[in-house]
Amino acid sequence: MASTHLSLHYHLVFGTKDHEPVIHKSWRPRLHAYIGGVITTLGGTAEAVGGVSDHVHLMVGLRATHCLADVAREIKAVSSAWVHQEIRMTSFAGQEGYGGFTVSPSQRDAVTSYITSQEEHQRTRSFREEYLQMLKLSGVEFDKRYIF
Repeated sequence: MASTHLSLHYHLVFGTKDHEPVIHKSWRPRLHAYIGGVITTLGGTAEAVGGVSDHVHLMVGLRATHCLADVAREIKAVSSAWVHQEIRMTSFAGQEGYGGFTVSPSQRDAVTSYITSQEEHQRTRSFREEYLQMLKLSGVEFDKRYIF
């Protein structure tokens, strides 16, 4: 019997507009839970959602039919609308663009752990430093002028 078997896991990262620290600790868990629900609604699996005041990390499992750009755009748009409506922060917006990195099965636990311990990681380095390291470790070519 022929069939298709896939393991498509992505580490997605996006920041707030202008990297302002506006995701307050008091409502951050609700935002993360909501984002997890958005991923589920889209037909994906939210394996981890974490972040701090100026950015969000996600570990998501997607289907072959998903387009990563569409998933990222939808997560950002719907979660921003949630912040506008539920938190009443109408100025809230995500940064333009996002980071998307494939994750091998052998690294899923490590990346999930990294995502769920974001507050600890952010004590020692900025989001910019973290993101630049992610790009370098992933072999992604970039121009520093267009990072932030």
